[in-house]
Amino acid sequence: MPLFDRKDKSRYVAFTRRTLMLSGGMGGILAVLAGRFYQLQILNGAEYKVEAEDNRISQRLIFPPRGRILDRFGTELATNRRNYRVVIVAEQVSQGVDAALDTISKIIQLNPDQKARVLREVAQNKKFTQVPIAENLSWEEFARINMHLPYLPGVQTDVGDTRAYPYGEEMSHLLGYVAVASQKDQNENDDPLLAQPGFRVGKRGIEKEYDKEMHGEAGASRVEVNAYGRAIRVLSNDAGAPGKDVYLTIDCQLQRYAEERLAGESAACVVMDVNTGDVLALVSTPGYDPNLFNIGISNRQWLGLTQDDHKPLLNKALNGSYPPGSTFKPAMALVAVDNGLADLQVFCTGAITIGNHTFHCYKKGGHGHVDLHRGIQVSCDIFFYQVALRLGIEKMEAAARALGLGAPTGIEMPGELSGFIPSAAWKLERYGIPWQVGDSISAGIGQGYVLVTPLQQCMMAARIASGKAVLPRLVHSVGNQVQPRVISAELPFSADALAMVRGGMNAVCNEPGGTGYHWRISQPGLEMAGKTGTAQVRVITAAERLGGVKHDTQLPWKLRDNGFFIGFAPVEQPRYACACIVEHNAPPHPQVSATRDILLFAQQRDTLKLPTAYPVSAMMNFAPKTAG
Repeated sequence: MPLFDRKDKSRYVAFTRRTLMLSGGMGGILAVLAGRFYQLQILNGAEYKVEAEDNRISQRLIFPPRGRILDRFGTELATNRRNYRVVIVAEQVSQGVDAALDTISKIIQLNPDQKARVLREVAQNKKFTQVPIAENLSWEEFARINMHLPYLPGVQTDVGDTRAYPYGEEMSHLLGYVAVASQKDQNENDDPLLAQPGFRVGKRGIEKEYDKEMHGEAGASRVEVNAYGRAIRVLSNDAGAPGKDVYLTIDCQLQRYAEERLAGESAACVVMDVNTGDVLALVSTPGYDPNLFNIGISNRQWLGLTQDDHKPLLNKALNGSYPPGSTFKPAMALVAVDNGLADLQVFCTGAITIGNHTFHCYKKGGHGHVDLHRGIQVSCDIFFYQVALRLGIEKMEAAARALGLGAPTGIEMPGELSGFIPSAAWKLERYGIPWQVGDSISAGIGQGYVLVTPLQQCMMAARIASGKAVLPRLVHSVGNQVQPRVISAELPFSADALAMVRGGMNAVCNEPGGTGYHWRISQPGLEMAGKTGTAQVRVITAAERLGGVKHDTQLPWKLRDNGFFIGFAPVEQPRYACACIVEHNAPPHPQVSATRDILLFAQQRDTLKLPTAYPVSAMMNFAPKTAG
C-alpha cells in the first residue's frame, strides 16, 4: 500500500475518534443541561414560581387595635387614642435630612435626642422608608406641620392609634404600661408582631399579664413592589382581629378616692369584697404617668423616678414586703382560742424578761390586767408574748398560712411577692441555729422574720370577716369569656375563735381605749372593726430607752416606724375589707384615718344608684369552679 494511503487512513481514524469523543462530551453536557432544565422547570418549578411571586408581592403586617381595660362599671381605664405624627422619606428630601430636621424644629419642638434617633434610623433603612420624626403631637402642632407641608418636601403627616391612660398616675401600678418590644421580648415570643418597628407590648401590671389577649392578631396587606422594594399598589388588605377587652373587678371611683386620700405618702391600700374576693381598689402611692413610657420617657424623667425615696416605680401593694407588726395579732388570737387560751389572763407591767433579754411593751408602764379581748383592743405586746410562748412556732405558722400568709395569693398580676412565715426547720437549715424562744416572741407580734404584703393583709382581714378562705380576684372577664372563680372553703378555725377575734377588732375601733377608737366610723350601721399595727425599722438601744425613746417626729423620715391598719365594715354584716400601710409615718396615724375614710366611701357608694356592674349581659354571672 502506498505510504500516503496509510497516512490518510490513520488521519481518518484519529479524526473519527476525536469526533466521537467531542460528540459524546457535547451530548453529556446537553444531557446535564436538559436534566437541570427539567429540575428547574418541572420538578422545582412551583417552588421558584412562589419565590418569584414573593419578590414581586410584599406581605406587610398591620397592627391590630389593642384591647381596652375597663372597670366593673365599664369605665375605660386604658384605651386607644389618635396618634398624630410626622414622618420623613429621605429620598424625597431636597435639602438633606439634617437641614430638614432643623426646619421642622422651628415649627414643633425637637430635642437633640430625637434628631439623633431620626438620623440613625434614616441611615439604617432604605431611602424610601418612612421614618417617624415625632409622635403623639397635639392638634395645634399637627396643624402647624400640615400648614408648612408644601415647603417641606419629603415630610409627611400620618394619623394612627396609640395607647392612652386617662387617669395617669392614679391607675399606674394597677394597669402598668406599654412600650416598644425589646429584643428580649422578641426572643421569648415568636409572634411576628413583636419584631415590627414601633409595635408596643405590655411591660407591667394588667398590660403585661394579658398582653397576648389584648394585642390581638395581626392583619396583613399584599403590596406589589418593584425590584427595589418600592410599593406600587395595594393588592389586598386584611385588618386582622382586634385585641380583647379586659374587664376588672376594680371600682374606678373607689380606686381614685383611695389614691387621692393617700396622696403625698409612700403608701399602699387594698380593698376587697369579703364574700367574693373581688379587689375593688389596689393602690400604691406615689405612682408614675404610664403615658410617658408609651410616648418616650426622657433621661431626666427616668432619673427622677428611680432616685425618688418614695419609690414610685414599686407596686407596694404586691411587691412590698413588710413586717406586719400588731396587725398579725388577730392571727395569734385565733389559734390561741382554739388551743385553750381563750381565758388567758396576763398582767402587763411594760416589760418581760426571758433569759438575759428584756422584751418591752410599746406602752411604758404597761396595761395592767389584760385578757384576749382587751389584748386585741389595746394591742398589748406582753399579752401576745405570753401567747407565743405557750403556742410555739409550729402552731403560729399553721395559723398564719391558714389566713393566706407566706405564699402568693395568685392574683392576676405579674411579680407578686410571697411574703414569709418562718419555721424552726427553716431557721436550722438557713442559719444552722435552732429556733429560740425569743424568735417566737418576736414573731408573736408580727416582727422578726415575719413578712407580708398589703394584699395578703387585706385577704387576711377578709377571711377573718367572712370565715371563708377567700382569694383576691382582679379580672372578671376577657373579651366575652368570664373568668372562673374559686369557691371558698371554710377556715380551719372554730366559730368561737372567729367571734372572739371579730369582737376584739370591733373593740379596737368602737370601744373607748381601743387603739383605733379616735378614728372610728360614727355613722350607725356603717361601723368598722380593725387592728392597728406599727413595725419598727430601726433598733432601739437600751441607752435610748433609759433616756427616753425618740418620737417619730424627731427622726429622719426613713427611720420612722411603718404604720399599718387592717379592717372590715360594716361590723354586723361585713362586706368590705381593707388593708393600708403608710411607710415611715408619724402621728396622727394617717393609715388609720385613711382606711376609715376609704371604707366609709365604699359603703356610701352602696346607697347610690350605680350602673349595672359588668354591662355586657353575658358577663352578669360568675362561672364557679371547685377549689383545688
